[in-house]
Amino acid sequence: MQDFSEKELKKLYIPLPSSHKGQNGKLLLISGSKLFHSSSLWVLKVASRIVDMVFYSSVEENNEIVKEAKKEFRDGIVVTRSKIEDYIKEVDCILIGSGLPRKDGEEEGDDDTKELTERLLKKYPEKKWVLDGGSLQTINPEIIPQNSIITPHSREFKMLFGIDASEENIKKISKKYNIVIITKGQTDFVCGLDNSVRPPTLKLRRVEGGNAGMTKGGTGDVLAALIASFYCKNEGFLSACAGSYFNKKAGESLFKKVGYYFNSSDLVDEIPKIMKSILI
Repeated sequence: MQDFSEKELKKLYIPLPSSHKGQNGKLLLISGSKLFHSSSLWVLKVASRIVDMVFYSSVEENNEIVKEAKKEFRDGIVVTRSKIEDYIKEVDCILIGSGLPRKDGEEEGDDDTKELTERLLKKYPEKKWVLDGGSLQTINPEIIPQNSIITPHSREFKMLFGIDASEENIKKISKKYNIVIITKGQTDFVCGLDNSVRPPTLKLRRVEGGNAGMTKGGTGDVLAALIASFYCKNEGFLSACAGSYFNKKAGESLFKKVGYYFNSSDLVDEIPKIMKSILI
């Protein structure tokens, strides 16, 4: 197993000077609930800084908050849950699960996460999916579409597949389902087919870094949004590695400034600076 190298980030898609609105990625976010209110707002802020168009679908209360914050959300549209299928057909990638309730109807007005996720995955298996949070904790793994990216920590991995998140098991599951897996932790491990080489090769990469300031709530949501944003215009394995790398580097940069005393909103603001320093 190798460490992920910063030089591999040079493969990432960079918007062309001649590109037009919508050509640099369209992402649908199906996230947030009454209980996990902030999750969907973090993923929105990250994604809106990377892709051209973000379609945001949360519970009614969160949708109303975003409508009031249009100054920060110029390039996108708020979508009610009843209309999300119209936008699934249009976007490059869908992130589902960040901040969705772990149990059926934890709060009145929340969706049934298992029903919502499985229905959409079964109906649109050809789309690019990133599965996070509540979706990972409720679904049957047999319906995960090929080429999806999943973002479990070790407990979620065992909950989903019934086995520990060892190196051997991560490779086994990635190959069995033909998916990219990033297991989150002090060290992130990314496994999946690298389609940028011929023939496509199953790879496992280790991404070191970060610090204890990143144990705060929401950093996993930020990571999932980064990965999904990259997946709009890049292949899955690189998207997962790049998301992990930038997330950890942003945490390290904040540690130099304020020690452990930063939150997920600070992380969201630091990521674009790290990306610019490396990519441009």
